Amino acid sequence: MIQIFKQPFGAGSTRFTLSNAHGMSVDLSDFGATIVAIRVPDLRGKVTDVVLGYDDAAGYAAGRSCQGCTIGRFGNRIALGRFAIDGVLHQLATNNGENHLHGGDRGFGLHRWDARETEEGIVFSRISPDGEESYPGNLDVEVRMRLNGANELQIDYRAITDAPTHVNLTNHTYFNLAGHGAGSVLNHELWIGSDAIVPVSEALIPTGDFLEVEGTPFDFSRSMRIGDRIDDAHEQMVRAGGYDHCFVLSGKRGDVRHAATLADPMSGRFMEVLTTEPGMQLYTGNFLNGTERGKGGSVFACRSGLCLETQHFPDSPNQPQFPATLLRPGDVYRSTTVYRFGAR
Repeated sequence: MIQIFKQPFGAGSTRFTLSNAHGMSVDLSDFGATIVAIRVPDLRGKVTDVVLGYDDAAGYAAGRSCQGCTIGRFGNRIALGRFAIDGVLHQLATNNGENHLHGGDRGFGLHRWDARETEEGIVFSRISPDGEESYPGNLDVEVRMRLNGANELQIDYRAITDAPTHVNLTNHTYFNLAGHGAGSVLNHELWIGSDAIVPVSEALIPTGDFLEVEGTPFDFSRSMRIGDRIDDAHEQMVRAGGYDHCFVLSGKRGDVRHAATLADPMSGRFMEVLTTEPGMQLYTGNFLNGTERGKGGSVFACRSGLCLETQHFPDSPNQPQFPATLLRPGDVYRSTTVYRFGAR
């Protein structure tokens, strides 16, 4: 049975705590439909919060790194902040150099969502109005987050629209399985079920090709220490300052399948990622620079957390060879991601 406790989180927002009988608990907020904390036991039973974040809603409102929030309407980058739908050009904000990133100047993570409790978790919902961040159509969005007795946090996304629009929802939690203030994630070990990545230009926009990972620093077909190759001279690594790339996931798109396993050898904690999505962005916090502070005054230093963002490929609206992100009236956008925790 899942217990749910709620308390004020500042700025009119609420913090919900979900807990199970196995020592795992998750804090969620209606500000940004955000994962605020995930507490899981290590090999010795010590429970630690393994995600970066802030102490209250004000921190998330002022934050610069999308900590823990739901990303939308479109996760990742869109080249030059523009796309055409049925011959009509739509110009979005260019908030990442000359490109559009994570939904624009005020993406989904900076809005307060409606929240409804269920037996296992919280359903967050909002209507993104036509023209919000210059996206067309009224988009009705639902993000269902639930905890179970198997130490799994499941996220189910659903959206419908009244006009054609592009949708690519994801979550931007930064994980550190040693603890949110434990320092670098370079000693973490990672396996990814992928044979290729989406290579990017110097502006971090997809080139339109796929790059096989074999023989490159992107080969996580067996579990590898993240720090072993993060400063490799490979052109793609240099361009991103480390890992900031979308991996093309193996298996049938639309089926919930095992995408990645992250492990911390010191604590014994591990996290498995399962998803229906075609891709997963590995981001190693390369642009965190120590100028922001989070929970309890902890510093967001470079590579102090990493993201495993399940999603469609970046710039899909302008790359017809990629899986489509166009949602039309009458269709339903659906996506599921599961984070499964344990220790060994």
